[in-house]
Amino acid sequence: MVKLSASAVACVVASTALLGATHAQASPWDCNVTGSLEKSGGPTNPIPWLNGTNGNLPELQGRTSAVEYITGALSPNQTVERFNVLGTDLGIMWDNGAGQVLTVFGDTVGIGSDLLCSGVVGDWRSNVLFRSGDGNLSDGMNIDSSPTDRPNHSREIIGSLKVTGVETSSIPTTGISVNGVQYVNYMSVRSWGGSGEWATNFSQIASSHDNGETWQVEPSSARPNLPLTGNANFQMGSFVKDGGYVYNFGTPPGRFSEARLSRVKEEAIVDAAAYEYWDGKGWVPNNPDVAVPVLDGDVSELSVQYNNYLGRFVAMYSDASGSLVLRTADQLTGPWSASDVVIGSGAVPGLYGAYMHPWSQGQDLYFLATTWSDYNVMLMRTTL
Repeated sequence: MVKLSASAVACVVASTALLGATHAQASPWDCNVTGSLEKSGGPTNPIPWLNGTNGNLPELQGRTSAVEYITGALSPNQTVERFNVLGTDLGIMWDNGAGQVLTVFGDTVGIGSDLLCSGVVGDWRSNVLFRSGDGNLSDGMNIDSSPTDRPNHSREIIGSLKVTGVETSSIPTTGISVNGVQYVNYMSVRSWGGSGEWATNFSQIASSHDNGETWQVEPSSARPNLPLTGNANFQMGSFVKDGGYVYNFGTPPGRFSEARLSRVKEEAIVDAAAYEYWDGKGWVPNNPDVAVPVLDGDVSELSVQYNNYLGRFVAMYSDASGSLVLRTADQLTGPWSASDVVIGSGAVPGLYGAYMHPWSQGQDLYFLATTWSDYNVMLMRTTL
């Protein structure tokens, strides 16, 4: 039996009292939670039972299991009470180089400030960040802190205009630490389209010199999504370090394209002009248009890391069927193995995101994933 926290109970009571009220009204703030929730299939209410789910973790057969909810009303981390994070997605993780894992999330909602206007679900932020020093993941992942702008309220770390058709949201796609500085690559989403489709203005890096507390955008890193530039193929990314370089696996906006590869010297990570691109034979400087696919098929919400147990690089993502798959390679340029299905498409409907925990050890690979129906992030484990 799941024990509801005080905030979770308050959410249920308030939502029941306001039955029929929604947040899809009026302004882009508390009175209109848009972002991923509006156009990409997510619920308008991430509260269990009231959104048609029972709040239970998926029960899986075989080598993969769900460990716990990291966010939401049923999370042991009490993210509603501590950070007003009632619903969110993604959960992109990286080692900050100082004994913590930083995790950045996408469109985030909490308990709204104006229940009559927006219903209980409001307080939309395009992104938030959590910190964790938990090295024992077998029983879950404890969240230690989050950048806040007032007590018990995670703040948006990278701003957005929140104007549909101009800039709807700013969604992180990957993160990394280089020489004590934290970097997040994000996409400026112009509009959400059909399922798995959206349009972007540009991708860009933001940096933090204080462990994720404050962030500055880096204009020199911008990749405008313009025709004939090749930048369209690098609107989303997955960073991985190797041999003094930061490699970035790029994909276009959406969930229906292959992944291409670029790299840059670590010290030049925010200089878009310093990147080289893999053309299938070698590295070509400052020309993203020459990049060829290194991961074929439809690659969605990708994460890549080196796995010491396997002695190989591992890529994890959702494919066209909705399955969560894993592939390995000796080199980042490939060739990559055939897809190994970690979770089949029918096992957890609406599952997306496959962001590996950088502290996974041995045969156990931990990762974060989201379902549309719950619109919250859970820690999962699979056996290699």
